[in-house]
Amino acid sequence: MRFRFGELVVFGVFLFAAAVAVIVVVPQSQAAQQEGWTQTRWGPLGPADRDLLIKVRWAGLWEIPAGRWAQERSTNAKVKETGVHLMNDHAQLDEDVRAEAAQLGVQLPDEPNADQQRWLGELSSRTGAEFDQTFADRLRAAHGKVFSAIAAVRAGTRNDKIREFASKANAVVLKHMTLLEETGLVDYSQLPTPQS
Repeated sequence: MRFRFGELVVFGVFLFAAAVAVIVVVPQSQAAQQEGWTQTRWGPLGPADRDLLIKVRWAGLWEIPAGRWAQERSTNAKVKETGVHLMNDHAQLDEDVRAEAAQLGVQLPDEPNADQQRWLGELSSRTGAEFDQTFADRLRAAHGKVFSAIAAVRAGTRNDKIREFASKANAVVLKHMTLLEETGLVDYSQLPTPQS
């Protein structure tokens, strides 16, 4: 079979257009799933969305016991009050994050991460003013890290459920940062310098 030059050009253009169409028309959800994204009825769920749920769960796993210990080990009324808020707010947030994760199919941890276990170890060996200072510094630093992580996910998530949850979580974290700062014990020189 012999093709004329014009037929070859038309055939070549057709092949090129078909290849472009396959690349462009492949459903975004299929491409996204290959990169760790899944489709949910609330929108695409990405790796950062899952990470948010995990970090909020981790926060509760160490802040609830830390708040309880503030009642037992502290001599400072503001630290004790902050501890009550940590316990109660994280108990509710933990219930919420477990419900969200179940609906979205995200596996959550059952114990604090290595840093949090180390911080709990520090707190468990201290009482009085030494406990108060460690409590304020460790918890304020941790809240500062998770606050920015939650804000970044809230700003860019494609998932309505995650967006709503991130708004709620950041409100709790901001409240806790403020309460910790109101103890008058936070050593701001130990916090990371904000990037410009």
